[in-house]
Amino acid sequence: MSLFITFQHLVPQHLLSQGVGLLAASENKLIKNTFIKNFAAQYDINMSEALEENPLAYKSFNDFFTRALKPNARPIASATNAIISPADGAISQLGAISADKIFQAKGHDYSVATLLGGDEQRAQAFIGGQFATVYLSPRDYHRVHMPFTGKLVETIYVAGDLFSVNTTTAENVPNLFARNERLVCLFETELGKMAVVLVGAMIVAGIATTWAGNIQPHGKKIIKTDYQHANIVLNKGDELGRFYLGSTAIVLFEKNVMQWQDNLKATDSVRMGQMIANTL
Repeated sequence: MSLFITFQHLVPQHLLSQGVGLLAASENKLIKNTFIKNFAAQYDINMSEALEENPLAYKSFNDFFTRALKPNARPIASATNAIISPADGAISQLGAISADKIFQAKGHDYSVATLLGGDEQRAQAFIGGQFATVYLSPRDYHRVHMPFTGKLVETIYVAGDLFSVNTTTAENVPNLFARNERLVCLFETELGKMAVVLVGAMIVAGIATTWAGNIQPHGKKIIKTDYQHANIVLNKGDELGRFYLGSTAIVLFEKNVMQWQDNLKATDSVRMGQMIANTL
């Protein structure tokens, strides 16, 4: 086991993330400006596409990190049969769900039911379906958008670990995405059920949605929220949520309703709004 992986097992993951979260939310100019300037330089952040181009104008590091983009900075694929990338990032893996198993990395997979909170019945719709895992690096745009139009049915908050979600960790930590803290968002679409899973990670200070705001960690392992009668409909390209520091979004579809673009493969870079699949 590498030193990097060993460190993640030994470090108090939640305590570290909470500490970073406090600093990231600070509006103290010395703290937030130091964080922003160092981060922007280290990751060569392209501020020309941001709605507010001055990085020091943001009231906190969190606001800078989840910055809005200028209109049309991410054109949404207009074809009616288009399914789009929910985020800027890189394809970690994508393809068919083999029975109830989702491929994580060579030698590793995990079950749909575990990812969705342990309910076999909830997972049934996605057995044999399709999945895509999009990794958001620290330099990426960190808002997550709807891959396809849908009505929100339910969310499931699942408490868990906070391992890093980069390639090295995915290749070395079994069941990574099904053991990290996550928020499962289930939608009804014209294609059937669709899931968008927001996976937390090491020093991710929080996950937020457009309908519920910041998702606070709970003492309970699993928190289910029913939105069946709330009539929350999000169109393709609408903002769904955001991450405070880098993480991963996983999209699931039922079987025989869509297909990924032929030229799309693991490690490919994608941008929010880009067509990555089409309906059948």
